[in-house]
Amino acid sequence: MILNLKPQYNVCGRSLGQASPCVRAFSAGQVAAHKIFEVIRRKSAIDIYDMSGTVLEDMKGEIQLRDVYFSYPTRPDQMIFSGFSLQVRSGMTMALIGESGSGKSTVISLVERFYDPQAGEVLIDGFNLKNLRLSWIRKKISLVSQEPVMFMTTIKDNIMYGKEDASAEEISRALNLANADMFISNMPYGLETMVGEHGTQLSGGQKQRIAIARAILGNPKILLLDEATSALDLESESIVHDALLHIMTDRTTIIVAHRLTTVKNADTISVLHKGRLVEQGSHSELIENVGGPYSQMVRLQDLTNEGEAEPSPSMNEMSPLKAIQKPATSHDHGHLKQKSMSADSSSRTFSLRFLFRSSSEVESCGDDSREINVGYNAEKEEKKGSFILRLILLNKPEIPALLAGTTAAAVNGVIFPLYGILLSSAIKTFFEPPHQLQKDAKFWALMHVVLGAVGFFIIPWQHYCFGVAGGRLVERIRSLLFQRTVHQEISWFDDPENSSGAIGTRLSRDASLLRNLVGDTLSFMVQNSSTVICGLGVAFAANWKLAFVILASIPLIGLQAYVQVKFLQGFSADAKMLYEEANQVASEAVGGIRTVASFCAEEKVMNAYRRKCDLPMRHGIQKGLISGLGYGFSSITLYCTYAFCFYVGSQLIQDGTTTPAQLFRVFFALMMTAMGVSETSAHGLDVVKAKEAAAAIFSVLDRKSQIDASVESGIVLADIKGEIEFQHVRFSYPCRPQVKIFTDLCIRMSSGKTVALVGESGSGKSTVIYLIERFSDPDSGTILIDGVEIRELKLSWLRQQMGLVSQEPVLFRGSIRSNIAYGKHGGAGAAASEDEIIAAAKAANAHAFISSLSHGYDTNVGERGAQLSGGQKQRIAIARAVIRNPRILLLDEATSALDAASEHIVQEALERVMLGRTTICIAHRLSTIQSADSIAVVKDGVIAEVGQHQALMSTPGGAYASLVSLHMLAQ
Repeated sequence: MILNLKPQYNVCGRSLGQASPCVRAFSAGQVAAHKIFEVIRRKSAIDIYDMSGTVLEDMKGEIQLRDVYFSYPTRPDQMIFSGFSLQVRSGMTMALIGESGSGKSTVISLVERFYDPQAGEVLIDGFNLKNLRLSWIRKKISLVSQEPVMFMTTIKDNIMYGKEDASAEEISRALNLANADMFISNMPYGLETMVGEHGTQLSGGQKQRIAIARAILGNPKILLLDEATSALDLESESIVHDALLHIMTDRTTIIVAHRLTTVKNADTISVLHKGRLVEQGSHSELIENVGGPYSQMVRLQDLTNEGEAEPSPSMNEMSPLKAIQKPATSHDHGHLKQKSMSADSSSRTFSLRFLFRSSSEVESCGDDSREINVGYNAEKEEKKGSFILRLILLNKPEIPALLAGTTAAAVNGVIFPLYGILLSSAIKTFFEPPHQLQKDAKFWALMHVVLGAVGFFIIPWQHYCFGVAGGRLVERIRSLLFQRTVHQEISWFDDPENSSGAIGTRLSRDASLLRNLVGDTLSFMVQNSSTVICGLGVAFAANWKLAFVILASIPLIGLQAYVQVKFLQGFSADAKMLYEEANQVASEAVGGIRTVASFCAEEKVMNAYRRKCDLPMRHGIQKGLISGLGYGFSSITLYCTYAFCFYVGSQLIQDGTTTPAQLFRVFFALMMTAMGVSETSAHGLDVVKAKEAAAAIFSVLDRKSQIDASVESGIVLADIKGEIEFQHVRFSYPCRPQVKIFTDLCIRMSSGKTVALVGESGSGKSTVIYLIERFSDPDSGTILIDGVEIRELKLSWLRQQMGLVSQEPVLFRGSIRSNIAYGKHGGAGAAASEDEIIAAAKAANAHAFISSLSHGYDTNVGERGAQLSGGQKQRIAIARAVIRNPRILLLDEATSALDAASEHIVQEALERVMLGRTTICIAHRLSTIQSADSIAVVKDGVIAEVGQHQALMSTPGGAYASLVSLHMLAQ
């Protein structure tokens, strides 16, 4: 009876021991599940899926804010509105103007019901917005924001967020009204063109026109325009403005604007100041109040009888910087060159042949991207063979911990074969005489206790040592990986395999998998190797004939493990890529949640996420089946080995070649060895995942950036003057080599002078800045700074001499202080003092509003600066550039988001900063750059005209004169 139960207890105990490592997975899953279910159970205060609420049969679109009190949840102590009231009659156009942070965009957020007021009411057609069905009312409202959100899909899919079941004719009409048909028809793939992550493959004006088309597509009853034309060139702005005037008929429209020329034709203009309505009326009524806020803003923007066609005396006296006001194209990054467009409707003929292409056509055009991906995958395969050695080299500082862990693992591995000896010896004692039985039983029982005590101390020490080594390895790898990532050239990030979702996965998930490789998996490998060596030694010492016979069957276990790992390896690579795609969808949806919510596209993005998760789920099922079959095959092989062992053993006992004691010793020794091999197979999935993770990580670590700011070589000029010259530059973005941005660009920018670049959206204005910053190198030609070829200069030093302010400012999560100081940390590397930070903020007219915040300079800006208004973000971005004290100033619509008063003050501040510096200004609003030392018109990949305002205006029919003519019509 004892003989029968003892092995059963052993097997049961061993099985429980094998299950114990899985407790960690349950613990991690419990923590993750708590966070997940916390979100799932949370009841949204503003729920798009709440089907209760009133649906109006005939919506008129009258809007009223009645005695509203409101503060943002993140800053409850800072009231935006305190008893605010506003009424917008049905079918009328209401313009909201005022300084940054006055509450203009907050009105739009309340009308869209992104937030509910703490007190008061928001009414539509006399019904409280809270009592209307949310999904229905949002479909009646369309929003166009200043910073349009694009999702990483095709142009067509982005437009169809406005109306999911839109027909080709409806899309064509919307594009025509938004003046987007021409530039899309010039694209190689038409509507099927991918826009890139956050729309990086399009210019700012192109993105804005797609956003306008998306809003028009839904045929909304209420139209909300938050600086809707801010990124358009003059020609497009004039046409789009006329189109918007046409579609605003019979619609209630709220326009938020800083540029007063865009709102002077509104039915009513409301002036906001610090959350209060201080003035209201039509343009003609408000302009009569000479001392009123509106009239003061008008005078600041030179909209009085002096006009904008000719510069006023005060404008002539202004330095070049005071000429920078109006927003324009953000990034002409990866842009497709547009043909010149005429205001004549005949030039806007739209061809569906260019826009709606079959998927086969699109796929046939994507060879370039596939070649990139193949090369990348080949690079990954090349690195797989040596990743373990490289990981060991990276773990070199932790060699003592690894050696200690390896020693402990080896001792731990010996425990199992020794346990086989103890077990076989204990069984043998039951066949001894009674007096010998009692003595030997006590001895072997004591040996079991000793063996258990050794395991009690050695196993925790083993896991501790490997845990320390693995944790430090992950920290080191993440640091190196992030360092290599940020030093890659900008075009590298245009590859979908290097999207933010994929990079985030490498830094988090992939790096953690390598920790498992060095920790758990390496620990098991050492432990099981020790088990195999010791087990075989014990078996051969007991009876070499029986050991040889049984050993012949063990390769079957190794074979099944190898086959299982190979199957899992193939599925793991595909699943990893698919999960990254799903993560990208989720990241974009959360990042652009306001756009998703405003178009009621929650179901659309969820369906997209489900589709991306469907294939990984199928792969998971397949992996589970393969893993299960492999483990089942391992089990049957193991028990067949037991059977074979007992059968051969019985024959050898019968022949007198061995004894029962030797048989049990060989059996238990090899059983433990086989279990060790089986256990290694069970952890094969971790090894496969780690290999894929290592390949992905080392592919980045090994990649040599074509433009690397960490390289210390290069020339450093003792005294930089800031003279810039482009000589016969040809350039196309690496992601679209077939589209030529510059064909023969030649321009010289003198030291200490201001050069203004003008032209239509997508003409390449921002690409000039892109090349000066050396985000990319030209295909041919040279760029000189102070007569030195830009590629010969030390890159980090070169960028320290420049201050860049873009149209769409990027702020990092953290305090206002850290964001401003970033300009100096990121440049010279020295810490910025408090005085320098405050001085920079004052120069950018940001100190007053920062000081008014409850936490001052320690106020958290939120993700991408979401806690601040557009004007506040822009002023912080300007302060960040000013603190660097740059020799070259690059202003890509630097004051685009500022209100009139702030813009005027910031211009004066920047004027002081610009003295003695080379400045490059990009602008669409020509009246703002008339006093520049030189104005260059970028058109068709070359500089069409260059000169001062008066000289260029003296050429009737010239490129610049034509733009000025359009600009005058727009006023």
